[in-house]
Amino acid sequence: MASVRYAVLVASQRHVRGGHPVRSDITPGGTFPDYALPDHTGTVRTLSELQGRDPLILTLARGHYCPKEHQQHLELAAHYPKIAVAYTKIVTISTDVHHTLQEFRNSVGAQWTFLSDPGRTIQKDLDIQEYTDPDNDPMIPHTLVLKTGLVIHSIYNGYWFWGRPSFYDLWHDLRAVTSQIRPDWDLSKPGLREAWASGDYSPFHGWDRRSGEPGAARWMGPTVSP
Repeated sequence: MASVRYAVLVASQRHVRGGHPVRSDITPGGTFPDYALPDHTGTVRTLSELQGRDPLILTLARGHYCPKEHQQHLELAAHYPKIAVAYTKIVTISTDVHHTLQEFRNSVGAQWTFLSDPGRTIQKDLDIQEYTDPDNDPMIPHTLVLKTGLVIHSIYNGYWFWGRPSFYDLWHDLRAVTSQIRPDWDLSKPGLREAWASGDYSPFHGWDRRSGEPGAARWMGPTVSP
């Protein structure tokens, strides 16, 4: 595994923060694997199912035992109302067993999905074993911001706490991501007003799912899943 570096990478890897000790294809512009794991209710979920067509904040966490994880997830939970109204999803994956995973989620007041990977599938597949902690054998913590289709926008290595993104780092990333994936990001964009007037709602997030006769003023916007 490559040695850990804690400076922000530059040039083509400028969106990789805090070093990049992870499988070489897990890089901005690449596609994150669509893992299927049991969630905090015991239901097997895929990342693509949980993401839907929204941006996704994905945390690969050490687990309930780590105070750094609690601090990061408490901040995410505190700002979750903003994340929710921005039609953005969060998923946390840890190596905790089911009951410990539930305790982790409850202890930070999280309203989003936690996935359990006690078999270390992701740790092994991405080559992110934290070998300096043989007792707990966790993953090296990472936070990723993913565009729709699990396309990687940015990666943060959280082995050291300051390598993790603040909420405002995520806000910056998500502004860029949302502006890229939402055709209606700027309503002054040429053609949008004409599309709306003609009844073509496909560029308008939420309105493209509306039903009923043309001209019906009925909001069918997306709901935010826990």
